[in-house]
Amino acid sequence: MTITDTSRILNYIKISDQISTSGQPTPLQFQDIADAGFSTVINLAMPDSDNALPDEGGFVSELGMNYFHIPVPFDAPTPEHLHLFLALMEILQKEKVWVHCALNMRVSAFMRHYQERIMKRPANEQIAMLAGWQPDEIWQKFIEIKY
Repeated sequence: MTITDTSRILNYIKISDQISTSGQPTPLQFQDIADAGFSTVINLAMPDSDNALPDEGGFVSELGMNYFHIPVPFDAPTPEHLHLFLALMEILQKEKVWVHCALNMRVSAFMRHYQERIMKRPANEQIAMLAGWQPDEIWQKFIEIKY
């Protein structure tokens, strides 16, 4: 694979030159992410997700990238998860960051908040959430969190 092949990763979405998101990358795709210049990986999936990689943090670290795991239960995202994510993303503003979960649904909801609060993008200029995903009541409530 070449550097441009990061766009083939499951449910890939480019938010900016510094931030891309996806579903669960494979080990070879993590190498592509590192080769593309990403310095940090943030994982919002649960460790027992169907396609989770055992010791993902160790694997990503061996590739020379920083690794942060904020496990967000799909049926119970909280404001605390969001606050932690936004604080981490603010700290990493000058880094090239790849954010993933199992299918890029969780991440899509978190990135809506990031684009609004940190990037200050108006709603009509935000990169859309994962195509085809219709957030259920739990996620709709999460998307509408205000603080």
